[in-house]
Amino acid sequence: MMRVVHVLRSLVFYLIFYIGTLGYVLASLAALPFSRSGFQTAVRDWSRYHRLCTRWLLGIRVVIEGDLPQSHFLVAIKHESFFEAIDLPNLLPLPAVIAKAELLRIPLWGQAASAYGLIGVERDNGAKALRAMLVEARKLVAEGRVLAIFPEGTRVPHDTAPPLGAGFAGLYKLLGLPVVPIAVDSGPLYHRWWKRPGTITVRVGETIPTGLKRDEIEQRVTAAINALNPQTAIRPGTP
Repeated sequence: MMRVVHVLRSLVFYLIFYIGTLGYVLASLAALPFSRSGFQTAVRDWSRYHRLCTRWLLGIRVVIEGDLPQSHFLVAIKHESFFEAIDLPNLLPLPAVIAKAELLRIPLWGQAASAYGLIGVERDNGAKALRAMLVEARKLVAEGRVLAIFPEGTRVPHDTAPPLGAGFAGLYKLLGLPVVPIAVDSGPLYHRWWKRPGTITVRVGETIPTGLKRDEIEQRVTAAINALNPQTAIRPGTP
């Protein structure tokens, strides 16, 4: 019986959220030529709409532990489901987001995401892709925006801690920004066709300073973003 309830709630969520998403995308693109702030507000409101849908249609609450950064930080976030990706414009103040370039090819949505500040990474282009990403990232950081990245490179199952993507340490070094790591445990509830009610925790870790060596920054970020995964949590200083 409980599974039937999860299925029904999920179907209603998909219907209402994605129909609403189309409306928000069209509204944001319509606003873009006339008002940059109006466009950005539409994107933020779409993210807030998603949070409301998860709360009232799926029964998923969100709890935030710690203080979220406001500007001039590199935010490294655990990525277990689409929840945290959609939630970013609501979670952070006008974030610029580094993500796979395939997202920018989604009709209409990709156009809106590019205008908002999603920096697409062509993962097969190596150093060329890193240089292009740095140019765009520096421009957005100079505007006072928070830069967000999923350092593991893709969604990963809950209670797993894969190595960070090869480009994260290079980005950290070249941008010279302190890192705010964020752990999220959305996977067990949200990363499934039939989503489950419960609580998603967003835990903001201690700010990591600039200038650390590659091994140390990677170890500290890995430890912090896996703080909500008890089976794989890594203590700072563990080899």
